[in-house]
Amino acid sequence: MLAFKLAFKNIFGAGFRTFLNIAVLSFAFVIIIWHNGVIDGWNQQARRDTIEWEIGQGQLWHPDFDPLDYLSYPDAHAPLSAPIKALVDEGQLAPILITQASAFPQGRMQGVILKGISPQQHILKIPSSKLETSGDEAPALIGTRMAKDIKMKEGDQLLLRWRDKNGTFDALEITIAGVFNCNVPTIDGGQIWLPLERLREMTGLPGEATILVAGDGYGGGGQPPWIFKNQDYLLADLDMIIQSKKGGGAIIYGLLLIIALLAIFDTQVLSIFRRQKEIGTYIALGMTRWQVVGIFTVEGSVYSILAILLGALYGGPLLWYSAKVGWAMPAASTDMGISIAERIYPVYGVGLILFTVLLVVLTATIVSFLPARKIARLNPTDALKGKVQ
Repeated sequence: MLAFKLAFKNIFGAGFRTFLNIAVLSFAFVIIIWHNGVIDGWNQQARRDTIEWEIGQGQLWHPDFDPLDYLSYPDAHAPLSAPIKALVDEGQLAPILITQASAFPQGRMQGVILKGISPQQHILKIPSSKLETSGDEAPALIGTRMAKDIKMKEGDQLLLRWRDKNGTFDALEITIAGVFNCNVPTIDGGQIWLPLERLREMTGLPGEATILVAGDGYGGGGQPPWIFKNQDYLLADLDMIIQSKKGGGAIIYGLLLIIALLAIFDTQVLSIFRRQKEIGTYIALGMTRWQVVGIFTVEGSVYSILAILLGALYGGPLLWYSAKVGWAMPAASTDMGISIAERIYPVYGVGLILFTVLLVVLTATIVSFLPARKIARLNPTDALKGKVQ
């Protein structure tokens, strides 16, 4: 208790220097929480959107399917077995057939990926119900990115050319039945969604699929020859990006924290140099050398506590406001190929706040202890005489 009383007395006695140290440390404290909150908010949003729009509770892949190798698509398909069909009928699986094609918007040729999906599926948020049709009409869905690339809108006609299972070219004019807005570019960019049965008919692959998306009721596991890919596998690339962003941000707020701690370190060194008589008096009055070291170490901890309180005073409203209104992302971010919403809402969890508080207090205590160790080697007699050591 005595150490805290003396620490507070000495800190407030330093005046404006104390305020500068506390202000810089509090700024680093707020920046650490804000940056990690933005990354965590992006992570939660991206994972949620990717699960709802693309991967569901996991996917079953054909053994030859490689999403990064377009040349694997012609061979990556197989008929659905009776157990698989039963799961599809129960709504636990949603089959998707994938093939390559060429589109001709406004007389231009552009390579596209055709994906067939059942209009009755409810596992993914893709508005596949718009693919319901009757007669010979060929409806299609595209995302906003795709619509912007090919300069088409709902109701427009688009010519497609593709190869069937025998390698024979065929062509068809489709109608854009809807344009959906989604934050997941892997189901939007360069892709056209068609009714599953229509695409099966076009490619000559009745009853076949390339992948199957699992819903909430699916028990998990593979169904030969299909290979089950869980969420951890399908979200591994996103997790890697998030970790790299956190690592890059750690460099920035690490520098801010080092600057603040360096100011505390210099203050403690100067304080020990100027207060040698006081230190000698403490020892002469019966305090051990390490008790005096504890007083100066506690002063550093008090700096961090005051910085946290100051940061909560002005940073609390700022962080609350940023979590409420979000952080608008630039338009170019939608072309990065990863799931990014137009506005990211930071998430400030209890764990994040406690970790940051512990980090600030612990580092401030350590940098205060380092110069305070010299007190243990001071000669109290020389210190009382005012001799510089």
